[in-house]
Amino acid sequence: MILTDTHTHLYSEAFNEDRTEVVQRAIDNNIKRFFIPAIDSETTQAMYDLEKQFPEHMFLMMGLHPTSVSETVGQELKHIEEELAKRKFYAVGEIGIDLYWDKSFFEAQRKAFKHQIQLAKHYKLPIVIHCREAFDEVFEVLEEEKGEDLYGIFHCFTGTKAQAEQAIGYNMKLGIGGVVTFKNGKIDQFLSEIDLKHIVLETDSPYLAPKPYRGKRNESSYVLKVAEKLSELYGLSLEQIAKQTTQNSKDVFGI
Repeated sequence: MILTDTHTHLYSEAFNEDRTEVVQRAIDNNIKRFFIPAIDSETTQAMYDLEKQFPEHMFLMMGLHPTSVSETVGQELKHIEEELAKRKFYAVGEIGIDLYWDKSFFEAQRKAFKHQIQLAKHYKLPIVIHCREAFDEVFEVLEEEKGEDLYGIFHCFTGTKAQAEQAIGYNMKLGIGGVVTFKNGKIDQFLSEIDLKHIVLETDSPYLAPKPYRGKRNESSYVLKVAEKLSELYGLSLEQIAKQTTQNSKDVFGI
């Protein structure tokens, strides 16, 4: 059985004291593949260092997180263009729109999102979407960019069934993490009505730890808790969940 964490910030400072142990703990729990989203230029080197330490397990993305969009957005996008031209990445992400913290850079976020989708298309890569309190705004951009060359993952999906179906309609898999284990998470109420072929597993560690670790630092080994919850919701064995969701991740990332 092989599980895949399609979204984990293992280069985060939250893991500076025990990163090797955290990765080994995940590997010991059959989580063998880790997809690493970018945030901004300040985290690029930490991502490369992580890949160097675990070359067989880490698969890097490149992109500008919407909450990192500020006055320096032009320089940040230039950095992304330069990195994408330099080497192989497995996705452009995490990119999108976040209106939870700050709405003042909305237009800049929207333009950066659109620009990075076009970069993904140029390099024939999937996108990994961050969306917080911005479903309508994200879907508006996806509608403008839709086509065979637009595909990827709607990371940390927390929307309604209708929004799930809309995301799938744009060739997106749904990234399901710790929220599915929360009492007030709501996605557990309809998720089993979504075909498992549209689902990938993730942790978003060090954030959004699943029960029973909610409120603590999340880590990639906890993707097992997400898989167990899906096993319960879908009425399938853990092995079946692992096999299908890992295959889904291979389909998206091309490996």
